[in-house]
Amino acid sequence: MDPGFEAALRQFVIDRSGALFRTAYLLTGDRHAAEDLVQSALAKTAARWRGVRDPEAIEGYVRRTMYHEQVSWWRRRSRVVEVSTDERLERAGDGHAEAADLRLTMRAALSRLTPRQRTMLVLRYFEDKSETEIAELLGVRVGTVRSQIHRSLERLKKSAPELSAVRELR
Repeated sequence: MDPGFEAALRQFVIDRSGALFRTAYLLTGDRHAAEDLVQSALAKTAARWRGVRDPEAIEGYVRRTMYHEQVSWWRRRSRVVEVSTDERLERAGDGHAEAADLRLTMRAALSRLTPRQRTMLVLRYFEDKSETEIAELLGVRVGTVRSQIHRSLERLKKSAPELSAVRELR
């Protein structure tokens, strides 16, 4: 390895690793996954370092590589391990206790969905994005968004039939 190339790469990593880690953490939501993502992006960047004509573009290249790696990882994930239980929450009385019970029931029901299904529901019903906008954001077809939302709502209805809010979403 060329000593000048190695020194330039080392200096880039020293100068920008903190900012790259913060970006990776925002992409992954997990410290360890963020470290892996930064390492993977830096390894890919090192392999192409000599081919970059504009040294100022290196950071953008690394960030774009991290983004694409994270999206690829998200798409490759098959499913989250799901654990079903026969346990059912009892409905509370009126007032604050009922609202707390509803939140707990909703949280438990949402935790049984896959990350992709939760993402689709959040974007559709909490962020008020259209199916087309969601498809563009996630890089999938509109039909995929529709089917994921439909499956998510069906799973919510089956896992927590007492959630009247689910019926209102359709």
